Amino acid sequence: MSSFLTKEGDINFDVKPFSYVFSFSLSLQGAHDDSANYIHGEHHHSVIRKGIRQKNENAKDGLVSNVTSPNDVFCSVPGRLSLLSSTSKYKVTVAEVQRRLSPPECLNASLLGGVLRRAKSKNGGRYLRERLEKIGLNLPAGRRKAANVTLFTSLVEGEAIHLARDFGYVCETEFPARQVSEYVLRQHSDPSEIQTRRQMVLAAKQITKELQDVLCQDRTPIGNTRPQPILEPSIQRCLTHFSLISHGFGTPALSASFATLQNVLTEMLKYIEKAFPNSIPPHPTAPSSGGNVVNKMDGSPSKGDDKNDNRGKDIV
Repeated sequence: MSSFLTKEGDINFDVKPFSYVFSFSLSLQGAHDDSANYIHGEHHHSVIRKGIRQKNENAKDGLVSNVTSPNDVFCSVPGRLSLLSSTSKYKVTVAEVQRRLSPPECLNASLLGGVLRRAKSKNGGRYLRERLEKIGLNLPAGRRKAANVTLFTSLVEGEAIHLARDFGYVCETEFPARQVSEYVLRQHSDPSEIQTRRQMVLAAKQITKELQDVLCQDRTPIGNTRPQPILEPSIQRCLTHFSLISHGFGTPALSASFATLQNVLTEMLKYIEKAFPNSIPPHPTAPSSGGNVVNKMDGSPSKGDDKNDNRGKDIV
C-alpha cells in the first residue's frame, strides 16, 4: 500500500490486498449525483432537511460557510488516532453529518459534537443546532441516540477508512500466512487424509471467494458519493447498516481479512503439493462443465470484482 498526505490533509490510498483492489479517490466512476434532492436511506424522516440557506458570516471552529449541498464540506476534524508528530485533518461533508443524524445511529447534539471535535461549552449544543439549521438539517433538542456507542462512533468516516486501509496493509505485508498454514497442516499430516484435507481447503477457498464477491459489490454511500447499487436491495440494506454503524470501516476491513484467509489457504495447497506430491491427482486434460470453479478458487476476478471501482469515498 502506498499513502501520502497532501498539504491540505488529503489522503490517497492504493491498497491491493491480494486479488482485491481498494482504491479511494475524490471522484466516483459510475456514480450518479443527485445531491440536489439527496436524502440518505429509508429513514429520512428522522432528519428534516429544509431549504438550503446561504451563509455569509465567517466560519468558526473549523465549520465551513456557504454550504449548499450534501457534497460540500461542513467542517475539518483532526484525527483521533494519529501520532502528535503526524496529525492529519479529515474533511466532513454535509452528507456524512446527515448519516450520523439518521438511523441507525441518530446521534444527539452531544455525541455529534464529540464526533466533530467541538469543545464543550455552555451553549455548545445550541450553537451546533444553529449551524445545522443553516444547512437545512434539524437536530431536535433532547434527542436520544438510537444505537450503542462504540469506538467507531467517535471516528469520522475519513479516519475509519484510513484505519481500514492500514489494517489491510498490515494484513497483506505482515501476517505470517505461510507459517500459519504449515503449522495447521502439520497437525493433520496423516498421508491417508491428505487428499480429503486438500478437498476441504479447496472448498474453503470457494466459499471465501463467494463471500469476497458479495463484499466487492457493496455500494454503500461514503463521503460525498452515491454509487449505483448492484446487489439486491435486501442484502445491500444490511451491508449499508453495517457500514453506517462502523463509519465505513467494516466492509474493507472484512475484505482484507477474507483476502488474508485466501492467502493462508493458498499456502496450504502449496505445502500439500510440496510435502505430498504423490497424493495430488493429475490435472484433467480437458475442462469439465464445472471447470470455472478452479478459476474462482485461484483468486482470479469473477462476478463483482470491478478493478475499476473507484468508489470515491471523499474521506478527507
